[in-house]
Amino acid sequence: MMKQFVRHMVGGLLLAFFVTLATAQQSQPSYQPPALSNPGSWTMIMLPDPQSYQKFERNQPLFDLMTAWISENVEPLNIKLVICTGDLVEHNEMINPDGKSANQPSKKQWEAVSKAFNRLDGKVPYMLAGGNHDYGYHSISNRHSHYNDYFPVDKNFLTQKGIREVALNGDNIPSLDNAAYEFTAPGGRKFLLMTLEFAPRDTIVNWAKKVFAQEKYRDHTGIILTHSYLNAKNQQIEKEGYPITDGNYGAAIWKKLVQPSSNIQMVFSGHIGSPNDARGHVGFRVDKNAAGKKVSQMVFNAQAMGGGWQGNGGDGWLRILEFLPDGKTVKVKTFSPFFAISPTTQQHAWRTADYDSFDFELDE
Repeated sequence: MMKQFVRHMVGGLLLAFFVTLATAQQSQPSYQPPALSNPGSWTMIMLPDPQSYQKFERNQPLFDLMTAWISENVEPLNIKLVICTGDLVEHNEMINPDGKSANQPSKKQWEAVSKAFNRLDGKVPYMLAGGNHDYGYHSISNRHSHYNDYFPVDKNFLTQKGIREVALNGDNIPSLDNAAYEFTAPGGRKFLLMTLEFAPRDTIVNWAKKVFAQEKYRDHTGIILTHSYLNAKNQQIEKEGYPITDGNYGAAIWKKLVQPSSNIQMVFSGHIGSPNDARGHVGFRVDKNAAGKKVSQMVFNAQAMGGGWQGNGGDGWLRILEFLPDGKTVKVKTFSPFFAISPTTQQHAWRTADYDSFDFELDE
């Protein structure tokens, strides 16, 4: 009798377990691929720091997957522009990697990130910030960079068509790490997006301020794309311990450039991170500029997701910014083509916390 009772109990527990499992699976929402919430919208894609994808050969295909996904969705999502927050590589000038912190020399890292963006050439314009790892031998020990060697102005003719202003880099060469790109969005709103080098020098900040103040850009919506600006506490960064002494970080960029300008309404950056902690990679705040207009400031990175600093590079996370046809609403979504590519992992392809999925508004 006791054996029969135990068999019934075990059988009942197993049945209850499988019923619960099936119910849970049925209750989970089915995966929905990215789509416009309004057919009249257009999209900007924001790529976080790619450095950890490039430093290991095994990780490079993940960033290839991300740009391939963008290429396939240019028309379905009406993608008009791609931006990247910088640190395109982990090492700008390294010959012999140790195999632990990286197994790709700098040349291979630059070649890999440039190749990944090749598939967007002629399909959609892109603008890329320069990060601290893109300069010097180790994390901006000086301002020399191979950025211009692998991302010259004529690499993507769609980007080149929109370039209006270019400043000199640390080697006194015109380069897209300090450049202004003009575009007109569906609906007619004119934008001027400016990339600024890592911790831009006073000469660059002053140049940028003069550009935004030009009469021909007075009615444009200004966007700043730079590497270091906000921290995970939504604070503008005051100072960092890098060897350069002529740089401006977030608080100084705000004070000297963004706040005094009447037309800058968005600032995008990357740079920050915390191992396997999504919240430690992001931030957002809104302040008003001198003209009383809202300035939405967003930091987004993912490089220490997927296994920490020596992990897979960031689990494929990117951001989809949908600009609605009302001309003011921007919907922000956080999505991973890496997780989305397989039915086995599609349930992980969206991050839905309030700091990863939200709206903000532009002023007229």
